[in-house]
Amino acid sequence: MTAPAHRPVLAGVDASEASFAAVRWAAEEAMRRDVTLRLVHASVFDDTPPRAHEELLLEHVHRWLRRAADIAREQVPGVRVETAVRLGLAVDLLLEEAADAALVVLGSHGLGGLRGALIGSVALRVAAEAPCPVVVVPGHRPARKGPIVVGIDRTESSEHALRFAVETAAATRARLLVVHAWHAGDGVAEQYELETRVAAWQGKYPDLEVFSQVVRDRVPARAVQHVAPDARLFVVGTRGRGPVAGGVLGSTGNALLAHAACPVAVVH
Repeated sequence: MTAPAHRPVLAGVDASEASFAAVRWAAEEAMRRDVTLRLVHASVFDDTPPRAHEELLLEHVHRWLRRAADIAREQVPGVRVETAVRLGLAVDLLLEEAADAALVVLGSHGLGGLRGALIGSVALRVAAEAPCPVVVVPGHRPARKGPIVVGIDRTESSEHALRFAVETAAATRARLLVVHAWHAGDGVAEQYELETRVAAWQGKYPDLEVFSQVVRDRVPARAVQHVAPDARLFVVGTRGRGPVAGGVLGSTGNALLAHAACPVAVVH
């Protein structure tokens, strides 16, 4: 297994614009971490097509990967890129690859493999079950210069999300906004608790520009999007794991993955 400090940034590739947007985002992250960008496409073939048809499909796959590698190098000259075509179901292969990756980056829509499965479902499953953080990038969206926004509660995965957001903001010199949504109890107490948690991280990163905000809203996903409509990245935790995509991420993760206009990082 690759040493943690040298694990690659993994990006799933197909022919969609969202996939290529994910490659651009992943290339910048790989360069920032000084690791390899690994571009992977998962292909599934039926037994019925003739061999010539399979070869034609593989030719298209390799063309997509070459295009993705070119896009990565255009976005970040000097980034190290490797490509791979693997035969199997996209979810299974991406989760297998994720075991040796520092980060997985996926497009929010497109085709997962060659059978027409929406990558939206692939992204949701991988985000829920991967052992490393997963970033889902929407296509056709301009880059944003707003803050990194992390939504937190009192769960353990929320603390992991906060760490990821702090370290990413510090490394990229971005502003950080820490948001906690509440709908019952004492808002003053909630704000004090939030500021106490943030202060501990502020002490470790004194140059980090960080703000905290408690928002009264029953829907956390709505709260974090409302306070920072120009966010460059949303970060959320996940509540446990399981075989059914949807329940394992909780409503906040699901809603942000479905509707956010900027990349969303899901951190276990």
